[in-house]
Amino acid sequence: MSTKEFILRFIRRYPFHIIGNIILGFAGGLFNGVNTALIVPIILIISGQKIEPKGSPPIINFLLSPFEGVPEDYRLVVMLLVVILTIILKNLTIYLKSLLSVAFSRRLTNSIKSEMFQTLMDSDLDFFTKVKVGDLTKRLGSDTAQCTATVNAYINLITQLITVLLFVSILISISWELTLISTLLVTLIAGINQLFILRSKKFGSLLNRAQKTYAIKVIEALSGIRLIKSVSSENREYKQLRKLMLSLENIALKEKMNSALIAPVNEVTSIITVICILLLGKNLFTAETMEDVSAILLTYLLVLFRLLPMISGVNSTRNQIAKGSASFDMAVDLWRRDNKPIMKPGSIPFQKVRRKIHFNKISFSYPGNSNLVLKNVDVSVPQGKTLALVGGSGAGKSTFADLLPRFYDPTSGSITIDGIDLREFDITSLRKRTGIVSQTTHLFNDTVRNNIFYACPDATEDEIIQAAKQANAYDFIMELPKQWDTEIGDRGVMLSGGQRQRLAIARALLQDPEILILDEATSALDTVSERLVQEAIDQLSRDRTVLVIAHRLSTIQNADKIAVLERGELVEIGTHLELLQKEDGYYRRLYSIQFGGQSKADNYIDQQLLTKASYEARGSLNQIIGSLRLLADEIVDTPEEQTELTEEAFQSAISLLRTLEIFENQMVNGNKG
Repeated sequence: MSTKEFILRFIRRYPFHIIGNIILGFAGGLFNGVNTALIVPIILIISGQKIEPKGSPPIINFLLSPFEGVPEDYRLVVMLLVVILTIILKNLTIYLKSLLSVAFSRRLTNSIKSEMFQTLMDSDLDFFTKVKVGDLTKRLGSDTAQCTATVNAYINLITQLITVLLFVSILISISWELTLISTLLVTLIAGINQLFILRSKKFGSLLNRAQKTYAIKVIEALSGIRLIKSVSSENREYKQLRKLMLSLENIALKEKMNSALIAPVNEVTSIITVICILLLGKNLFTAETMEDVSAILLTYLLVLFRLLPMISGVNSTRNQIAKGSASFDMAVDLWRRDNKPIMKPGSIPFQKVRRKIHFNKISFSYPGNSNLVLKNVDVSVPQGKTLALVGGSGAGKSTFADLLPRFYDPTSGSITIDGIDLREFDITSLRKRTGIVSQTTHLFNDTVRNNIFYACPDATEDEIIQAAKQANAYDFIMELPKQWDTEIGDRGVMLSGGQRQRLAIARALLQDPEILILDEATSALDTVSERLVQEAIDQLSRDRTVLVIAHRLSTIQNADKIAVLERGELVEIGTHLELLQKEDGYYRRLYSIQFGGQSKADNYIDQQLLTKASYEARGSLNQIIGSLRLLADEIVDTPEEQTELTEEAFQSAISLLRTLEIFENQMVNGNKG
């Protein structure tokens, strides 16, 4: 979108402010012109000179015509009162225009910032991975303010040009010959100013980049203050920041020097213009009209003296627009939606998972990168079940989880819930029904209550208390200085890691999600905190469809299915026991590394197999006893039913024999070991 389109888009929302500014600016110029033109005849009257209508400029005759009916004794007084009135009206219009400009600036700034922030909120996560917080902060702050100032400058430029045209019309009515010469000289002044304006645009761009770099550095330093202090690099950071400040100061000084030259250059060239008019004006009038030359030249020079500062103001406004063009372009770029990845929402409200979530042969690569992070992964999660994801760093686990709340869409393949493509669901309802608890939990610099309330602002006090209790957070909240109203600091720095995680779980519980994503939720905690958080997670996961990512295999052993990812590919899937039984399996190797070698894994498998064999043996015996009792008691009447029960008893007996063989083999292997 071009600058003109951007300006037109916003100013058409405020027609009253725009038209009012222009009308008041024109009225101010008109009053200014009237009192300027009236001063000449007043001076001539005071000096005792008679004003002859025949030799006077047409504008003077026009302005004096209303006073012809006034007695000559009172004419001077009335003219002076009119001049005073026009000066008062001119300043009143300037005051009203200033008020209207302030109101317009405030509304325009709020409107631009609101749309910018809305655009940011609608943008995909990929956009935020490519920009820095300092850059966004600057664009939302100083760049937006500069953008508003530039729009105001354009409006002021229109008003100034109208006023200039009004005064030029007065000059033409006095002497078109002198005006032609003045125009040539003013054009020369404008050409000189254009050089300064081009330099202002250049310095404005350099200044904008320097301010952006400085803002990014300040925010990074403040965000990483813990690291800075831990490695004692305060002095190094200070020197780097000081270097940026000096660079910023140097560019700002050059820009100010360039802008400061405009006024004196304009004044000098204006004086030269006046001198040229005086010298040339004498030769433009014949001897017969020499007695009227003083009145004509005096009127012309007085109007010209009022006009030249206005032309200087036009040049200053153009300089302001040029200087702010870089900030303006940055603000417009942030406001635009067509250059940002914005997720297209579906129309179907999401309510719950009824059957399953199916990741149907999905592949994914980040925008602008052809390398596939996920490759043809196909896995299903039945409703109410838990799917765990394991694998090394860079295997694609977190990326896989990010696809479910539609932070990204698959490059190929599809994700369906009960057969409906995820992209067809309304994205807001989908995310409201999806709870996420990650290792890097984000908490706001606010109270405990507001942090838990964040996911569900309409929740009651009883509901927040219940959520805190279920998350094992209630006890430590009650020990805080102000309990629920305790401020927890930026990102929750006043709480321990375990406490932050439990607040995040309480927030998710209050949200009552249908789908739950747990991304390394306990990996950075100590043993006690991990136990409390794991208990809270177990409470949170109950009766929900869960996707869990973990490096600690002890936290996912009870998952219904475990998917093993390696370099974006699904290499294994099964239960904990099934994956351990694969001799050369990736999961078995991970388990052996974490729990003490292959013997530990073998012992665990043996134990689990014996437990399973015992369970199956009891089940088979119960089936046999039940079938034989029905036959012995002659409860079953028809031969078909008797045959069916006999067959069931026979199959159960065979299953029992197989189970006993497994049990015997495990016992023999155990004795050999």
